[in-house]
Amino acid sequence: MYQKLLLPIDLNEEASWQKALPTALTLCRTFDASLQIVTVLPDYRMPLVGSYFPKDFAKKARQALTDALQAFVEEHVPDDVSVKHAVIDGSPWEAIIKAAKKIDADLIVMASHNKRKFADYVLGPNAEHVVHHSKMSVMIVR
Repeated sequence: MYQKLLLPIDLNEEASWQKALPTALTLCRTFDASLQIVTVLPDYRMPLVGSYFPKDFAKKARQALTDALQAFVEEHVPDDVSVKHAVIDGSPWEAIIKAAKKIDADLIVMASHNKRKFADYVLGPNAEHVVHHSKMSVMIVR
């Protein structure tokens, strides 16, 4: 039923993967599917905002995030699951949909944030936007 799953995570927010990752792993094992884990590097390069960062900030930030994502995969994804990972750029929900299209994902698995704290106001709407704008199936894990 599924061949390629996309799991977007926020490495700074355990709630973004704590329940969604086990669900994605179970689906991968059940359907012998591959898993693509992505994390989003927010687009800060607008002229006004970007001018406040050092010139090599984007390169260093991308490398640090790539290293952290690699460590996450090594720690949390068992060897029996075929997995790739990538750092993607842009607004979270748009970047997630773009990444899913790029790998031709059959399913996007992502967490829903229902706690009432500041991070959830930032993250929660992304899941909603992905559901409304994605052409492929989306599984929201609570």
